[in-house]
Amino acid sequence: MNSPNINAGQILDQAVQAFQAFQELDQEQTDRIVRAVYKAGFNHRITLARMAWEETGIGKWEDKIIKNVIATRYVYLDIIRQRTVGIISEDEANGITEIAKPMGPVFAITPITNPTSTVLFKILICLKTRNPIIINPHGAARKCSLEAARICYEAALEAGAPPHCIQWIRRASREEVISMMEHRKTALILATGSVGLVRAAYRSGTPAYGVGPGNVPVYIGKSADVPFAVDTILSSKTFDNGTICASEQAVVVSKYNAAAVREAFIRRKAYFLDPQEIEKLNPVIFNPVERVMRAEVIGKPAAAIASMAGIGVPEGTSVLMAPLGDAVGPEHPFSMEILAPKLAWYEVDNFQQGMDMCRKINRHGGLGHTVSIFSNDPGKIRQFATVMNAGRIVVNTPSSQGALGGGYNTLQPSLTLACGSGGKNITTDNISVKHLLNIQRIAFRRENRCVVCDSDLYFNDSLGEEEVDRICRERYDQC
Repeated sequence: MNSPNINAGQILDQAVQAFQAFQELDQEQTDRIVRAVYKAGFNHRITLARMAWEETGIGKWEDKIIKNVIATRYVYLDIIRQRTVGIISEDEANGITEIAKPMGPVFAITPITNPTSTVLFKILICLKTRNPIIINPHGAARKCSLEAARICYEAALEAGAPPHCIQWIRRASREEVISMMEHRKTALILATGSVGLVRAAYRSGTPAYGVGPGNVPVYIGKSADVPFAVDTILSSKTFDNGTICASEQAVVVSKYNAAAVREAFIRRKAYFLDPQEIEKLNPVIFNPVERVMRAEVIGKPAAAIASMAGIGVPEGTSVLMAPLGDAVGPEHPFSMEILAPKLAWYEVDNFQQGMDMCRKINRHGGLGHTVSIFSNDPGKIRQFATVMNAGRIVVNTPSSQGALGGGYNTLQPSLTLACGSGGKNITTDNISVKHLLNIQRIAFRRENRCVVCDSDLYFNDSLGEEEVDRICRERYDQC
């Protein structure tokens, strides 16, 4: 749609025109557009999954189908009954009426790991809130991302959406992307991508929802059902070869059942690395200079990653397990976020040590994101949750699918998982339609006599708080 040398002014002028036209639509018209786009995205879920896999070489195309289902069906069923146009609530008693307004042009950065699903998701929540969207895809996932955008755009136009409600950028330099983010007509940034791009979004001066990294620890407690826990963790960690940022990165297990857990992993074709093999793999999976995972291993099968270091593992190996003692940090790459089928392994003496280890892992690249626990002890689960700095504490659940919401719990389905102040984000929510609305509030006069009482009381310095409160209670029964 746009040339390699993008004209930010033209793109945003078109987006503003779409924004103005959007404001003429009522809830019924808006929902008709959303349903049409949902159907189009859902009906192309397999084609888009195959395209994403063929273009990027990352993950598994079958799992990318499920990602596309989450981004369309799960999200649609979650948002379709929500009111996003005009008056959305009226509180007669308190005299407050809320009105939903769109925010304006949204600049959406989408990643290589979840390309088509993130495009579908962001388009749906933008159209539901009547915000035009401009997609800036990862360069290595450009073809599949833009095809997803095209499918949605054609469906939206046919259902009555304004022209240019969905736009996309075929190619752009980093400088051009930053220019789009900083442009005065950009109302909001939805940034899913590298840490550098997310930080640039926050520095732009434009309101932004970004996401932080997810170095997710999973604790397996004494009361856990070990076979169930191991099956569940592997179903998550091998899902699309570990490319979801909420996938588990380290297993922390009590010595009480460590042997049983280890054996359960081995039965399910996990390969435990020896110290020499870990040393060989460290530079393969992690760039120590930039302190980031290497792109070459993202979403690759365990055996393929091992072979990069000249290590032979059995055919069908599910994950690479790295016993690290108590070592955590960039000097120990297996303890860091690597979006691939690898897991660090830690054994602890007791629950307190387990919590301490999980917090230690969480602090190294995962603050505010997600942590996981397998336990059947409600007290331990609550204690664990209260000390963790995480927006999502998933319990007896595959962390990847559980954090995305909608399937294994009732968290809001989302492909953008915010991390709160720990991850330098503004919220810990799963981002959805409520985050893309300006809410106006009409405040009708309703005097709160409990607060106002009689102002002359406040000018009498012989009256303290208790005396003022007593007088107000005597004068006004409702206080």
